[in-house]
Amino acid sequence: MVYLHEAPSSRRLRILTFDPSLATMLETASINQITLPVVWEQDLKPGPIGEYIEVVDYDPASEVGYQPVDLNDPHLLAQDGVVPSESNPQFHQQMVYAVAMTTINQFERALGRVAFWADRKWKTREGEYRQQFVRRLRIYPHAIRDRNAYYSPVKKSILFGYFPVTTTDANNTPGTIVFTCLSHDIIAHEVTHALLDGVHPRFNEPTNPDVHAFHEAFADIVALFQHFSYSVVLENQISKTKGDLQTENMLSQLAQQFGRATGRGAALRDALGGPNKDTGKWEPRQPDPHALINVFEAHARGAILVAAVFRAFLVIYRSRTADLFRIAAGPTGRLPEGDLHPDLTKRLAVEAAKCADRILQMCIRGIDYCPPVDITFGDFLRAVITADLDYSPDDEGSFRIAFIQSFREWGIYPRGVKSLGVDALAWKSGDELMRNMLAASKSGYGTLGSTEDQIKSEELGYKTYLKENFLSGTNNWNLESDRFEVWKSLQPIKAILWQWLRGGDHYGQGYAKLFGLEIYGMTSLSTVYQKNGEATVEVHAVRPAVRRTIRGTIRTDLVIEITQRRRGYFDKEEQVKMDSSPEPLSSEVKGDFTYRSGCTILIDPTTQEIRRVIKTPGTITNNDELERVRRFLCGEMGISGNAFDSGLALSLRAENYINNSEPFAMLHQEQED
Repeated sequence: MVYLHEAPSSRRLRILTFDPSLATMLETASINQITLPVVWEQDLKPGPIGEYIEVVDYDPASEVGYQPVDLNDPHLLAQDGVVPSESNPQFHQQMVYAVAMTTINQFERALGRVAFWADRKWKTREGEYRQQFVRRLRIYPHAIRDRNAYYSPVKKSILFGYFPVTTTDANNTPGTIVFTCLSHDIIAHEVTHALLDGVHPRFNEPTNPDVHAFHEAFADIVALFQHFSYSVVLENQISKTKGDLQTENMLSQLAQQFGRATGRGAALRDALGGPNKDTGKWEPRQPDPHALINVFEAHARGAILVAAVFRAFLVIYRSRTADLFRIAAGPTGRLPEGDLHPDLTKRLAVEAAKCADRILQMCIRGIDYCPPVDITFGDFLRAVITADLDYSPDDEGSFRIAFIQSFREWGIYPRGVKSLGVDALAWKSGDELMRNMLAASKSGYGTLGSTEDQIKSEELGYKTYLKENFLSGTNNWNLESDRFEVWKSLQPIKAILWQWLRGGDHYGQGYAKLFGLEIYGMTSLSTVYQKNGEATVEVHAVRPAVRRTIRGTIRTDLVIEITQRRRGYFDKEEQVKMDSSPEPLSSEVKGDFTYRSGCTILIDPTTQEIRRVIKTPGTITNNDELERVRRFLCGEMGISGNAFDSGLALSLRAENYINNSEPFAMLHQEQED
């Protein structure tokens, strides 16, 4: 008799919890490695090469190609993969694959869709733009002999470096090699860069001090909170700190080995504090509402956002564990001397893991609620609050309040809001914006008047038009579909939406206005990219999302990004001259920089509801917003540290900075310099 067995849901692979340095210290050797359940890929090939990842282990500096690991080898399946080893390249391959797949799973769980890498784009000889689906992200464990690791948007690859230790102290031995591909935090950080690029490719373009800083901060947030999903590490650190996670602990630190090997004497970054320059002792960092004013380097500025998010986690953690500490303290109000009881340690670890998972999911869900360009920390706060409002309307556990409180303490606030209340921070729904737009119109569109009945009638007409001309046939995908097939099914929607907005009837014009687009009659500013006398639009992305709310209901969305372009010039007089050019500028004329505006919209294809509209502050013709971007690029300082009215302390005019095709390589190298 033949028995048929279903494929397992996961394969077990051993990884290092932080990096190899923990194995050589007595107090951390016991938590140096764990075994991860990694989603089972039936057709995983040696490399490993799977659905999402392709590991290519060639070392150009040494001109050596290493044998690819075959994780389907029966011997490796029987012993949870390759045994952790600093000197075995096959373990290096296993390490990057396992951590990368774990990070991808975090995104898919939060966003409710399969992960997509950023498309390859090019311009044909005829001047038309083309896009190519990228199935796999390439990972090179030994790509460069340098103190660096970075994601390449051009290559759609992650390149890890390695370097010899040159310092001598208690933590370093000269001549030993540090492999960045063996750092859990560096791997998770770089994979997050790639995943975020797949959602928001325009976040690579620096238009304010927060853009690159946000990329770095978001990658750190994902890497940090992934620590809390490893129970052996979590319980160890809770026991060590007696449950007080505000004190120095490994859960808040990133890339310990890399930081020590490069002479810092501590982890590369710490969300809670760092060593005092005078005493050398670790000190906690207190919230500072003025911290952003004079901090502009991307990693340092991003660290402020990380600190704000981590503080929100600590506030919730303290709130949810206060009863446990009161019970343990008893009548004296103080914890007993010595170690925590193992049962208390486990209970605290469970609560910390739940809080950390919710915070991480809030942050990842929030990226679907960000504007398509010119992201600021304040925009991210609004995105997180709005996404969580849709997920959990009742805010069970006060997670949103903790975020608002923490961001306020760190001086992070969004533009254009009158208060930091949840209702003021939440992005508006399309229905609310539409009613305001229709009610404010004296003559309306078509036969529209301003009475309540007329407004309701016109609203119904808009939704009917939306369903018949755009939303029909948008449910031809599901989470089990092939990623390429899903990608192909979404491409025609871009063309339909583009034509829909440019249709010329009063519905198309109305929706364009609702989304903050300026399309019709745009001949007054020649610097705006135009076609046939009308401003062009780019339907930048269409993404599906199927999410389960905290109540268990299923919510389906299409997340759509639309942008417009305008040529910017560093010289104001040149800007005025080019704006008023009597003839539309040729598409070959680029200007000194590109100013973009646009919106992100979330549409429920089942109910035809435009659930959220997230617009940039100004339209494409807004001279004040263009001036703000110019000031930033020219290095002119503003009066505040928040990104919407400030610039960098150094000039970014240099062509090789503005148009740099490898922003993360440069950013990570600059941090070393």
